This record gives sequence, structure tokens and C-alpha cells, in this order.
Amino acid sequence: MRSFVYRNNTVEPFFAGWDVCFSGYDDISFVDPTTDNYIWFYQIPFKFEREKLIEEIVAWEDKLDLLLTQIPSYKNLIVISLVDLAPFRLTESDWSVYNVIERYNRHIQELSGTYPNVKVLDFSDFTSRYSSEQLVDWRFYFISQMGLNPKLVPAFSGWLREKMRGVKLQRKKCLVLDLDNTLWGGVLGEDGIQGIQIGGDYPGKAFLCFQEGLVELTKKGIILAICSKNNEQDVLEAWEKNPFIKLTREYISAYRINWQNKADNIRELSQELNIGLDSFVFVDDNPGERELVRQMLPMVEVPDFPRQPYMLPMFLVLLNDSYFKVYSVTDEDEKKVEQYRANANRVREQSKFSDFNEYLRSLDMELKITSLDEFNVSRIAQMTQKTNQFNLTTHRYTEPDLRKFASEGWLIYCLSVKDKFGDNGITGAILLKPHSGAYEIDTLLLSCRILGKGIEHAFLSVILNILNQKGIRELKAFYMPTEKNAQVAFFYDKAGFSLDAQDSLGNKSYLFIIKEKRIIESYYNCLLYTSDAA
Repeated sequence: MRSFVYRNNTVEPFFAGWDVCFSGYDDISFVDPTTDNYIWFYQIPFKFEREKLIEEIVAWEDKLDLLLTQIPSYKNLIVISLVDLAPFRLTESDWSVYNVIERYNRHIQELSGTYPNVKVLDFSDFTSRYSSEQLVDWRFYFISQMGLNPKLVPAFSGWLREKMRGVKLQRKKCLVLDLDNTLWGGVLGEDGIQGIQIGGDYPGKAFLCFQEGLVELTKKGIILAICSKNNEQDVLEAWEKNPFIKLTREYISAYRINWQNKADNIRELSQELNIGLDSFVFVDDNPGERELVRQMLPMVEVPDFPRQPYMLPMFLVLLNDSYFKVYSVTDEDEKKVEQYRANANRVREQSKFSDFNEYLRSLDMELKITSLDEFNVSRIAQMTQKTNQFNLTTHRYTEPDLRKFASEGWLIYCLSVKDKFGDNGITGAILLKPHSGAYEIDTLLLSCRILGKGIEHAFLSVILNILNQKGIRELKAFYMPTEKNAQVAFFYDKAGFSLDAQDSLGNKSYLFIIKEKRIIESYYNCLLYTSDAA
């Protein structure tokens, strides 16, 4: 991804290895139309003349506002907040520079609330890790106009890459947790329900703090699972009877509590939750268990566990920053735990029926198809970044990409699914690209948690009916194989598309001639919230 950096001093070394171009110092006269995103990285110069410094910072607000009017709304502007790396005050009561910096940072936060393509990164998140002496090397400051110490290049580059991943909504999905000496102190089977250390004095209060933080992760859409060598009944009883345990069963989407090896248990959890192993992070206090999972499941992230319980709060911060933190979360993210639990109820319900159609009819499904808008663009972008299994082409897009496509005449729809067990939220999307007076399916994806009920075919049928209503008679489609999407290799064949070409790598192109309206089973109650009719 190519970036264009607006700066007021020397920052080139901090972007070594990036595909990036730079403005002149304090120059916003050029807006590169070929770049994928823009980065605003201004730094406060050191000046004894405080009034001139204040005037300079105030002027940056106007420059940033002006630049924003020149940048396409479908491209992100990443704004790094201001931090005074070498603060200086003539008197203790002089807060003038501090106040103008605070005003500037409030201003960019307000811009991010008004303009969806403005993303603000808190520079103090990085600078707070270092002392003033470490942040500035005065030799380089005066010789090369380099505000930030060049010794911090590797650390800054890593920090910024991590933040950019968050902007692109890339994160792990599931945190798998051990129990004994991980979520509480002691061994449940030996110490008993009342004997384990949770709450109260140290170390119990440290474990309690850790659990409280984990509960907050579930509220932001992180799936929690348990993988523990224990007697299942003992754990169920502890969840029910120990009043200090905050991370109770209601927050757990799946668990394996037995004496099998943990690598096999994690494989089973992956199948039950229907998410890839590369979406997992495994936390266990036992170094032997961690090494087993690292060796047998190298795609699972296995961080080292803190040596002492008092390190647990910062360990959770590290987990969040390294694996789960994104720029923002969607409503669907916050409902994840509830949705996975509802899916388990659907599986149990299916076992009651001998006729699959009767089972589908009993679900009272509602499929809502909605055009791209400001309420769903973030979720659609997120799905293109995260969905791997039911994804015909696995193209990755950002919110600015989607806005650009819409401005170019693409048809973009998302699918929301709910039934009597709960609301899955937005779990499908299709991107139709204009092509020679017709359209081609650039992207078709669905979340794995709604599969197995024919919803994917109903969704496609609705889209075909929309195109039919528009007078479109030809539709192209593609399948591009990856390591994870083999299950959809013949989706278009089953949907009635004609294979047009196939290469030696397995890439396939299809053609569908739209002749008539597709009939959709009545138990798929399809609702359209678009400008189209079907």
C-alpha cells in the first residue's frame, strides 16, 4: 500500500522499507493522486519564542483543513497527534503552548468524527514509552531537522505498522484460555472452589483484574474459549458457585475441559466455532503446553505468559495491542459472543428434525439486503479483510476503497441475517463491478457462521433478480483459489453459472445469462433496503 506523508521536518528514516513519498517541509501544495492513503505527521519544533510557536501550531489546523478538502473522500488521511517532545515553560504558570496543543488534538479528533476517512493516531501512545532524553537527539535535530531520535526508527516503524493494521480492521478473532494459574491462582482440582485465588488480597485481586479485562474484550467482539486440563463438572460448578469469578460461562463461546492434549482440543474448537486456526491466540501459564501448541499448530499465536500475577494487567494490554486492537469496532463486532452462542442453539435445534426443509422453515429466517451506506461501509470493509473460507476471490478492501468503487458505479450490497435464535448482523457482501455494459462479481463472501442453510444461494438469487430488474443480461464471476477457500471451488457451478475458462492454477471465470426472475423459497424472507427492486 502506497502512502504520501505530509511533514514539517525530516521523517524519511522512520519510513524505511515503506512504499512512501514525502511532501516538502510544511508544504501541502501537492496531493498525489496515485497514493492509496495520506499520512499527516507534523512534529512540534523547539522554540524559545513561545508566541511564534503558538502561531505555527494554530496555522497547522488551517492547513490540515485545507488539505482535507483536496483529498478524495474515499482515501484515508491518517493524522498523527501532536506531542511536545521537549517541553519548555518560562514560568510554572505558563500553559499557553500546552493549551494550543490540546486544542489542536481536540480539533483532529473532531475531524475524525465528522469525516469517516480521517483516522487519528495517538502519538503519545508511542512517546510515553521513552524519556525526553531518549526521544530527542539534539545533534540530529540541529544537523538534519529530525525531531524524533533516529535510534527509535525500528520501534516507531513497528508501532505505526501495528496502528495501520488496526485502521485496516485486521485482528485475531478468538482468545483461548487455560484456567488453573491463568484465570485464577491455584489448581481447582486440589484447592477446591473456595480455595482458588480470585478476588480479595493479592494475588487473587490480580487475577480478578485480568478476568474483568477479558470480559471487556468480549464486549468488543473477541470470542473467548476455554482449553483446560480439568474435570468439566468441577469447572461448571466453580462458574456457578464462586461469586468472585467474573469470567463466567455466559462469556465463553466454546470450551474443551478434559485431559486430551491441547493442540487437538484447539483444533476441535476451531471446527466448532467455524473459524480458522490462524484467528486464534492461546494463553496458558504452562510453558510445556505453550510449546506443544507452537510446535503442532504454528498458525496459532502463543504469547509468553507473565512470570508473576501482578504483571497480568499489562499482559492484557499487550494482548489487546498485539492481536485484537482495531481503530474502531462495528455493532456486529460487539454482538459476536451472543451470535456464536445462538449458532450453537441452531445446531441443537437441527437435530430435532428429519426433514431439512422443515428445519429451515422453523427458523423464521429474515434476510435483509442493503446497499452500501455510511452505516455498513465499515463492516463490509472488515469482512473483506477477515473472511477467508466462503470468499470467492479474497480481495481485501478498505472503507476508502469501497467509497471509491461506489463513486465509480459499482453495485455494493451487504446481507444481514436473523432468525428466532438471534440476530447475526451483517454477515455477507457482494461487490459488482461495471464491465462493458454489464457487471462482474468482484467479491462475494459470507461469514461461515451463517452457512449450512442455503442462505448463500438465496442471497445470490436476490442479486440476480436486482440485475434482471435493471435489464442486465450478462454477469461474469470468478473463483480464485487460496489455501482456505476450497469449499467454494464449485459454488458458481452449483448456482447455474457456465464455466468460461480455467488456468493451471485453478483460477476460474464464469458467465451467467440472466433470462428470468429466480424463485426463492418462502422460508427465506428476503427484505430489500435498496434503491433497486427484485
